[in-house]
Amino acid sequence: MSSSSVALVVFTLALVFSTLSHQCHGGDVPLQVGYYKGKCRLADVEAIVGGVVKAWYKRDPTIPAALLRMQFHDCFVNGCDASILLDGSSSEKTAVPNLSVEATRDAVALGGGGWYIVQAGGETGPSLLAKNADLPSPSISVSDSIKAFARKGLNATDMVYLLGGHTVGVTHCSLIMDRLYNFQNTGKPDPTMDSSLLAALRHRCPRNASVDSSVDLDQNPLSSMIVDNSYYRQIVRNRGILKFDQDLALDPMSKPTVGAIANGFDFSTRFGQAMIKLGTVDVLTGKQGQIRSSCRAINNASK
Repeated sequence: MSSSSVALVVFTLALVFSTLSHQCHGGDVPLQVGYYKGKCRLADVEAIVGGVVKAWYKRDPTIPAALLRMQFHDCFVNGCDASILLDGSSSEKTAVPNLSVEATRDAVALGGGGWYIVQAGGETGPSLLAKNADLPSPSISVSDSIKAFARKGLNATDMVYLLGGHTVGVTHCSLIMDRLYNFQNTGKPDPTMDSSLLAALRHRCPRNASVDSSVDLDQNPLSSMIVDNSYYRQIVRNRGILKFDQDLALDPMSKPTVGAIANGFDFSTRFGQAMIKLGTVDVLTGKQGQIRSSCRAINNASK
């Protein structure tokens, strides 16, 4: 998704919520389905957001991947508090993993995934320093990743399902060059990579290329933009693009779950359940947070 498309989507959503913020009011209640009903006069907030996402999906079908990544980056750090949108010279937005980040539920459904019910009512927290954005590193081990997710109240199965977001994701050649040419300084490619995939990726990502090309994380060309279990079917065949993706299919701690998803028929349902659980991580309600009048700044006055 281009940076201009991302900016326009975020701006449009921000404009929607800025307009509604003058009509809406919150409350000291926990997360609930249908939270916004009746809180914004006659405005149907979820329908408005869904309409914006649908309109942009028609123009740019890569939006599910962009919004899935944005939700994970926001929710995994201090909960789903939209702190990733806050401006500032050292804010969470400026953390290295967030520099390339581009109403996720609607985008997932448009991308072929299942429709799941979203609980709302969480409020926004304070700006978080970039150095404290504790997102898992792309080079993390499966065991350390499981521990990182556990600290957020998410178990190993949740982690494997949430990685399903890679079914519509992309990476860049610069992040996989070591697997193609010099894995762990051996001067050889990663031996776990399927030979036909290796040949295709070397063609896509030649040495000393002047352009850092993008690579689909799901190498099934018929499914690379569809939210389904194809990503898992690829990695069980040693066709994972990122080392972590391939490790997920090989590590004894995650291999059984990956195999079950690859051969199952309920991915959409289970993925939706994992996304709902992600949305409850470190949620702020009541007196803990605030409802911003601007998506990009903390309110000066208290609630």
